[in-house]
Amino acid sequence: MSAAQAPARAMPAPASAVRSSGSYTFRRVFAETGNIILAVVILVWTLLPLYHMLMLSVTPLDETFAGRFWPVTPTLENYRTVFAQDHFFLQNFWQQLGNSILVAVATMVMVLVVASLASFAIGRLKLRFGHIISNTALLTYLIPAAFVAVPFYVVMAQYHLLNTLWALVFAMSTFAIPYAIWVLRQYSENVPFELDEAAKVDGATPWQIFYLVYIPLLRPALIAIGTYSLLLAWNEYLYAFLLLSTEKQHTIPVAMGYFLVTDDSPWGLLMATAIIYSLPPAALYYSVRKYMVSGLTAGATKT
Repeated sequence: MSAAQAPARAMPAPASAVRSSGSYTFRRVFAETGNIILAVVILVWTLLPLYHMLMLSVTPLDETFAGRFWPVTPTLENYRTVFAQDHFFLQNFWQQLGNSILVAVATMVMVLVVASLASFAIGRLKLRFGHIISNTALLTYLIPAAFVAVPFYVVMAQYHLLNTLWALVFAMSTFAIPYAIWVLRQYSENVPFELDEAAKVDGATPWQIFYLVYIPLLRPALIAIGTYSLLLAWNEYLYAFLLLSTEKQHTIPVAMGYFLVTDDSPWGLLMATAIIYSLPPAALYYSVRKYMVSGLTAGATKT
């Protein structure tokens, strides 16, 4: 066989290239290992309080301070006590839970109605100075909510709304509406204006455009904003404590504060109450979590 007919032999890779490839592989493995360790640490840090809540909720009251990793005789007696309202601090549990539900749902509805109408007027009807109104509303977040607690109390007293659930609904709606308007306006910019023009050609009124075109296309953002405002009202303590003065009008966050006024607090009952109270919003969040990312990050990037 001639030299021209001999098969070509592969040239060996340079040693520097081999070392570079090995170094890259080592750095990649090291980085992935570090990410996994960091993720595990964050996961443990996040779940540890939830574990202690669960553990204390199934621990008998006489074993609360035993310091064990898991109770020797786990029991559901704490949950039975909560459901049966069989404790001095829980004698109005179901009514207070109903108050929390009413406040959260009413806040969500009010925020969605006001924010959707305002964003439609600003973004689609080209309201004069609409962008100024939208941006000015966000300036309200420069003032911490605790700083306006006393003014809110005075305003509610002047309108004879103290110790009513509507006082808390109005307060929570005030804090949620500016952000809701901004998110809905940013999201609506992705909706083509040609749809509005086509609806006008077909004889649709602005109200029909709002109800039949605008609202259906904004469903992901509306779900995200509705969930946000509901959770905001569901977890509120300061304004609920300030504006509601009787136990039957209190919400669950304020009611759980009762447990901390004694030297020998029934921690098992408190943790059982907290777990029961956290289940509805957790179920709601996980049922709509796919809309939360797309809805709350609308307008963050522009194409």
